[in-house]
Amino acid sequence: MEHLPLTIPYRCYVDRALSSIFSLQVRALGDVIRSVMGFHCYKVIMRINFLFFVPLVLTATMTLGATYQRSSQLTGQSFLDAFKFEAISDPTHGRVTYVNESTAKADGLVSVANNKLTLRADYTTKLSSSGSGRKSFRIESTSQYKTHVAIFDIAHMPQGCGTWPAVCEVGADWPNQGEVDIVEGVNDQTPNKCSLHTGSNCTMPSSRSMTGTVDGTDCYAYDNGNAGCGVKINDKKSYGPQFNDNGGGWYVIERRSTYIKIFFWERTSSSVPSDVKSPGSSINTSNWGTPAAYFPNTHCDFSTHFGAHNIIINLTFCGDWAGSSSVYANSGCPSTCVDYVNNNPSAFKNAYFEFNSLNIYQ
Repeated sequence: MEHLPLTIPYRCYVDRALSSIFSLQVRALGDVIRSVMGFHCYKVIMRINFLFFVPLVLTATMTLGATYQRSSQLTGQSFLDAFKFEAISDPTHGRVTYVNESTAKADGLVSVANNKLTLRADYTTKLSSSGSGRKSFRIESTSQYKTHVAIFDIAHMPQGCGTWPAVCEVGADWPNQGEVDIVEGVNDQTPNKCSLHTGSNCTMPSSRSMTGTVDGTDCYAYDNGNAGCGVKINDKKSYGPQFNDNGGGWYVIERRSTYIKIFFWERTSSSVPSDVKSPGSSINTSNWGTPAAYFPNTHCDFSTHFGAHNIIINLTFCGDWAGSSSVYANSGCPSTCVDYVNNNPSAFKNAYFEFNSLNIYQ
């Protein structure tokens, strides 16, 4: 179902017939509005000059929802089996060594218990300043997705000074096929930041229907130091120790050809939709309310900026963001980022993800 909020008296709504309005001649507009919206809205709108009405509609915010069928139900071992480890150099230049699956198992960096998947960094080894970085994980889904919904039920996320965890979706040809950061932050600084990183000529409107706060509108990866077009979630319990102390929560991405939405609900929230809290064979996102972050295609051609995406879950340390001298210092963290990560292994005992489940719908 599609709804278009119109900023006029009585908040009249167009349902499905908006595109047909623009294809009709002006003299027929009144009949269309009367038939689609009802007589009361017709009286209101027809008092507005038509030249004002067109731009009013074009700048309105569109809210969409849809029904999807489950394609993957992942918990514990099945979650792990749906991903592969990437023992690669960190593209964000972190103080990290991404390990393969056999090393992760041998070193206790991955485990399955009680149908939950835990992914962690090493927290016992003191590092040499001239040696390799702290061992950690980077896993990538074996499946790719375009139109879909992914529900991440997360019980715990990595915390600690120097940490930079992420749950994201990325195309093979970065940045031309796009990146969507669902969970991302550094140095325990709340709230969570959701972002897009793309090729050139992709921006987001500064005002749109979401509960989060705009933090950049230029999505091009090579502008503004790859800050992307971000949205800060309006909830301090969306990230870091506060997220963990509250038992975690649910992060959801809904991607369609015309928009990307990200939702967040705290574990203790009374407004978690039933089909998020207890995922079944189908979901209906039109019942979920206003998203935390909303990225429409109004100023970005999604067909050329977003390809098929893999889900990536990783934890790095320091690097381009967390290790930036100004960012690290402003986080209230001690020493320098690299020195702290090298010399304080026990500080990363809580640097782990614990996933209850991942349900994917298409």
